[in-house]
Parts: sequence; structure tokens; C-alpha cells
Amino acid sequence: MISNATPQKKIITFLVLLLVLSSIFYVWIISAGGIQAYGGLLVLGIMWVPGVSGIITKLIYERSLRGMGWKPGKAKYLLLAYVIPLIYCLVVYGITWLTGLGKVPNPELMDQIMLAYGGANTSPLVALIIYCVLIATIGMVSGLLSGAGEEIGWRGFFVPELAKITTFPRVALISGAVWTVWHLPIILFANYNMPGIPKWYAAVMFTIMVTGINVLFSWLRLKSGSLWPAVILHASHNLFVQAIFTPLTLQTKITPYIIDEFGIGLALVGIVIGWFFLLKGKQLHTKDISNSSSDLFVSEI
Repeated sequence: MISNATPQKKIITFLVLLLVLSSIFYVWIISAGGIQAYGGLLVLGIMWVPGVSGIITKLIYERSLRGMGWKPGKAKYLLLAYVIPLIYCLVVYGITWLTGLGKVPNPELMDQIMLAYGGANTSPLVALIIYCVLIATIGMVSGLLSGAGEEIGWRGFFVPELAKITTFPRVALISGAVWTVWHLPIILFANYNMPGIPKWYAAVMFTIMVTGINVLFSWLRLKSGSLWPAVILHASHNLFVQAIFTPLTLQTKITPYIIDEFGIGLALVGIVIGWFFLLKGKQLHTKDISNSSSDLFVSEI
């Protein structure tokens, strides 16, 4: 254990580890041809880099994993984290479908759904409902596995350490900026983006969205004292956006500019969510909350 370790030292160590380990995966993903390489294992690997970096940093300075928010916290925050992405997807994609900026359902997806869940007496609507229910429940397992890798680092370590030295608005802004920049290499130089739109547009919309919803992530972490609402929020967002609503949308030429993480729809949602929870977050006494975050059973090593 390193005595007199300041939050600033821990944060710098975390960011250095994050840069070094992430760079390995950036090069690997780009050279392998994209995020689908090796069956998505490279993406899973890079999503665990923040968590590994946070854990290593905690062990270096504290020889303990206490203070990362391992306990689940109150159920209301877990439920809120799951439901919010569903709500904003219904708004953004609902408007897209109703205005004709995109159509529903996507025949290609429906063919796959009918092949997997349909039968002689099964209607397309019933098969679609079965698909969505299974994805929204059982599909959360894989989402939690990958989401936990990021959230152990971002919200388990990074946000509480920032909260020890600055105010909530700055915690949300700084952590959101780092989280955004961390994604940019695979947006700009690989294929983590939306086909049919310029990469600069994808990067701008993604930046706005992430900066906004990161305020919610930070608020949930500090308000609940647990990292698990953030893990569920991460998994729920990815699940509803990437596995249900975007695949379900039959796209026109304008649709890629509207939907998914790289369209203006979720960017506007990010602005609204960010503003709302920024106001709520001003009531948080970040230093007090970060020092009393829920701990696990982990003892000093």
C-alpha cells in the first residue's frame, strides 16, 4: 500500500494504464479490419480495459478494492437504469417511424425472427414480441458482462476519485470527455459508426450523446453509492439501441443521420438528459458520497 496517495495520483495512474492497454486493442482492432474481428472478442477485450485499469490502480495504491461500489444499492436505481434507455429509444425511434424518416419493421430482421421464433400458426407480431422479450431479458446477461468491464473503471473507480476533488458538474464533464475520447479511435479509424454517414458526423453526434448521458451515469453512481446501476444502464442502452430498435428500423437515405448512437436523435436526448441530471446533481455533496460509497467484502491484501 502506498501511503499518502492523492486522488490526483490515482487518476493519473489510471489514465496512463488506460492509454497503454487501450492502444494495444486500438491497433489490433484497426489492423484486423473492424470491431467484428475474432467474433467480437477484441471489442469485449477493450471494454474490459477501463475495469482492469481501475482495479490495478486500486491495488497499487490501496491494496484493496473497497470503495468501488460493489453492493447493488437500492432497487429503484437499478430499475431506473434499465427503463430510461427504453424510454428514450421509444421517443427517438417512434418519431423516426411516425415521420417516415425511417420505416418499421425491417423485412430482413423479420425474416430472421420468423425463421427463429415463427411457426405455422405464429404471426409476425407474436414472433417479434418473443424476440424483443428474450433480447430484453436473457440478452442482458451478455450486456452486463461487457458493460461491467467499462463501468468498473469509469464509474467504479474514475468517477468516485474525481468526486473527491471537485464538484458534480466537473465530475460529469471530465469523465464524459475522457469516456468520449476513449471511443474516438475506433469511430474514426475502424468501423464503430453508422454506415451511410461521414465519420466526422458520427463522432460529433456520439460526443454530444455520451457527454449528456454520462451525467446520468455519474449521478446514478454517486446517488446510489453503487456501480451496478451504471452497469445496467450501459447494458440496457446497448441492448435497446443496438439489438432491438436500430435493427428493427428499415432505413432510408436520411435515417442513419437520425438514429443509433451516431444520429442526431440520441444526441438531442443526451442534451436533455444531461441538463436534467446536471440540475439534480448540484444537490449532491460529491466528496461525502464518494467517501461513503458501497463496498464489497474485499479486505486489504
